[in-house]
This record gives sequence, C-alpha cells and structure tokens, in this order.
Amino acid sequence: MVTLATFLIMWLVPGDISAEIGGIDATPEDLAAIRERLGLDRPLWERAMLWYGNLFRGDLGYSYLLNRSVADAVLERLPVTLSLAALSLTMATLLGMLLGVIAAVRHNTWADQGAMVTALIGLSIPDFWFGIVLIILFGVHLGWFPTGGFVPLNEDFFGWARSMALPAFTLAITQMGVIARMTRSSMLDVLNQDYIRTARAKGMRRHTVIFRHALGNSMVPIVTVVGVITGVLLSGAVVIEIVFSLPGAGRLIVGAIQRRDFPIIQGGLLITACIFVVVNIIVDILYGLFDPRVRDDR
Repeated sequence: MVTLATFLIMWLVPGDISAEIGGIDATPEDLAAIRERLGLDRPLWERAMLWYGNLFRGDLGYSYLLNRSVADAVLERLPVTLSLAALSLTMATLLGMLLGVIAAVRHNTWADQGAMVTALIGLSIPDFWFGIVLIILFGVHLGWFPTGGFVPLNEDFFGWARSMALPAFTLAITQMGVIARMTRSSMLDVLNQDYIRTARAKGMRRHTVIFRHALGNSMVPIVTVVGVITGVLLSGAVVIEIVFSLPGAGRLIVGAIQRRDFPIIQGGLLITACIFVVVNIIVDILYGLFDPRVRDDR
C-alpha cells in the first residue's frame, strides 16, 4: 500500500524530470527523447507494472540524476538515518521513562507537576527550531559540539557521538514527552494493585517494588508507544538531517522530491516502511517477554 500510494502521488504531481535532466537549453525534441529513454512516455499503468515487476526481482530501479542504482544510493546513506533514529529512541525512552517513574512515584507533588510540565514543554517545542537553538548555543557560542556533518561510527566512536549528540537530542525531546506521559499513566495503574501493596507490606525494598514489580508490569503499553515512536523518529529524521547537514536517507529523499527523481523517492520510502514493519514485529515479540500472559496465550 505504501509503494502504491507513493507511486500514484509522485507521478501525479506537477513537474517533469526530463526538464531537470535536459537543463534550460533543452529543446522540446530533447525533452521528448529523454522521456522516451526513461520510459516516461508510457501509460501510467504500464510504468506501474514495470516498476512492480522489477521490485519482485529485488530491483528498486535506477536513479535518473545520480546515475546509480536506487538500492546503492539509499543503503549508503541509511546508516546515518538509522543511527540518528536509534540514538534518539534511546534518549527518548530513558529520559521519558525516568520522568514518568518520578511523576508516578511522587504523584500529586511538585515532582509530579515538574515532570509533566517538562514533558509538555518537550511535546510543544518544534524540533527544527529547537535544533537551531542548540546549534547556536552549544555549537557556535560554546563550541562543545559540531554544528553539522557526520562522523561514521566505525571510524571514530567519540567523533560519531559528538556529531550525533545535538541532532539526536533534538529529535528525542518531543517524543520523550509522549513516553513520559504513558509511563506515568501505566505506573499509576500498577502502583494501586493489590500485589504492590502486598510487596510493600512484606517489607520489600522500595526500589525493588518500583523498578522490578511496578515498572516491569507497566512495560507493555510503554513498548507499544516506543514502537509507534520509531516510525515518527524515522520520518522526523528528514527535517533534522537538513538542519544539521547530515548525509542521511531522509535528506536524500527530500532532494529527490525537489528534483523529481521518482525511483529514489519510491525506493527510499519502501525501505523505510519495511524498517517500520520490522520494528513493529519486534515490538509484538517483546510483549511476550514483558507479559507472560501473552506468551502463554494459545
């Protein structure tokens, strides 16, 4: 469904890739020759069948402008996007769960209100604006982090961490609020259960009750939210890659949209959608790890 929707939308939008390839000096005959060479003069249904036929053979097509295969172009930049999304997801999950646990344990206190206000601020901040603020503050004035660019993880771990710190935190700050609110809500339900009161009455240590029993039994809705957030982070990485000049797949797709390089658009979105599907399968598997009732349900 993703590939079909992408195919129809991109072929129906205004614009002509032949004009991009031919340049401003191209004659109508030159443009017609380019369209014939690329197969753009064929009917829409014929182009769709040809693309799907190639797809079933594992061929995502050939970029009109990059002069290379779509798979090579996207997979070359995919590690940047995946590392950004993974680091952002880690930050959002850890910070969000910490705020949620504090808010639930200190329910109706200043700590609860402070944690939820922090989560609300995170939800309300536009990520592109927040990224620019971080660049000016920590990159330009303080000089603690680079203002852009990317260092591969396999070349320099600390260089990679410095180059990804600001964009990952920018992308994570909005989703941190979502996880914090879900953690608080789920924890409050569990903390009022009889087995939690029994554990406390037996003299079990406070951190064991909170983190092993309460948080452990609150993980199913939290994991569900984390799975959904993964897709949000993959899509949000597009804007952050542009703000921080990261050579990721999202930036590649945006450039392809601007220049009407349809094979890159279709292939990039297809690979992104497949990653999201795989993540949701992993989330379904994790349900059984956190909730034995799911694992034992036949």
